[in-house]
Amino acid sequence: MKIPCVLTIAGSDSGGGAGIQADIKTMAALGVHGLCAITAVTAQNTRGVAAVIELPPEFVAKQIDVVMDDFDVKFAKTGMLSSGEIIRAVSDRVKKYQLRVVVDPIIISASGSPLMREGALSAIGELLSCAELVTPNIHEAEKLSGLRIKSIGDMKRAAKKIADLGPRAVLIKGGHLGRETVTDVLYQNGDFEEFSGPRITRETTHGTGCSLSSAIAAELAKGATLSAAVGKAREFITQAIKGRLKLGHGVVPINQMAGILREIETARAVTEVWKAAQLLVKNPKFVKLIPEVGTNIVMALPGAKSRSDVVGLSGRIVRTSSGAVLTGFPELGGSEHMANAVLIAHRFDSRIRSVMNIRFSPENLQACRSLGLSISSFDRAREPKGVKTMEWGTEQAIKKIGRVPQVIFDKGGPGKEAMIRLLGDAPGEIASLALKIAEKIN
Repeated sequence: MKIPCVLTIAGSDSGGGAGIQADIKTMAALGVHGLCAITAVTAQNTRGVAAVIELPPEFVAKQIDVVMDDFDVKFAKTGMLSSGEIIRAVSDRVKKYQLRVVVDPIIISASGSPLMREGALSAIGELLSCAELVTPNIHEAEKLSGLRIKSIGDMKRAAKKIADLGPRAVLIKGGHLGRETVTDVLYQNGDFEEFSGPRITRETTHGTGCSLSSAIAAELAKGATLSAAVGKAREFITQAIKGRLKLGHGVVPINQMAGILREIETARAVTEVWKAAQLLVKNPKFVKLIPEVGTNIVMALPGAKSRSDVVGLSGRIVRTSSGAVLTGFPELGGSEHMANAVLIAHRFDSRIRSVMNIRFSPENLQACRSLGLSISSFDRAREPKGVKTMEWGTEQAIKKIGRVPQVIFDKGGPGKEAMIRLLGDAPGEIASLALKIAEKIN
């Protein structure tokens, strides 16, 4: 299968969080082959840039020539272009090879270090005049437009001014406005389009701008329209920020592999929940453990924070005259109650990723004790108004014994069935545990 090639023309980040390194990781994650022409080599880490060595403009141009001589490249992106001479050399090659280029006009790094010489900005008009898109943040857009930007209206006025420099489209990134809802503004063909989403973190992240422009270029190379490419790139960055890496002692690198890792973990959780559910329904002894409301079994993704990070059955395992019957299939968000329980347990102990419920009875509880399981409980009669039972109850049970137990039970309440929950590392583990409990019951 032929995959698209995309060329990144940018600087090297020895800390691996931004620059060429972020670009290549982004392109690989999105299914395109990344090529590079390095413009500068930096000595940097998450705390800042200690030194920069620019490569000669003619060598930057030579890298582009050699790549273009061998690969079929239609799209490129630019990052760190630190001097007017390098900007002009890149502009010349973009025109020569008719590259559709996404320009990320990097002026300073996320840690605050300058990455463009004074006076170099005056040369960027030559590159923008042949750009498919330019993607400045608020600070960069102010420099390019000469306007102060304090609102979305200001972003739109600045986008129009930047468009006068020649790019086919302008995307101004709104993260630096500091609002809880982050809005990016795309201006093309005289029209505006806004892309908005909740702010994920107040931490200063590293590699966001590089990765966004690379993701847009990758999506364009795969055939997306510009609007669709921006939308998909934002989704990619959202996952990368959510999965950001706790490395170093300064700004926080985003994780370009987070989306792929999430897909892998989701597939693994779906498989494990399905196998565990099948194990249960195939054992005739399990039917006596099924409560009136049915049984669900869930598995949280690593670092799960919300129900959307938990795989559970869309239906339940129910008791019928012919035995246990599995309804539904594993999916993200498949069970609210068990998801709430596992999220709280996972917060206290990251090793705990799976929960299932079984019928409460003194006999079932005694079977748990005879197996030597750690047990705790909560009392629904003490539940405060307005809380979610499984969030509150799970936390109460954990705090009661100072750790996450293997069993949490409650004796029910008005209109609420008494229940036992089994907690563990994985669905297969707690399914096997449930069957051991079933074996001990007459």
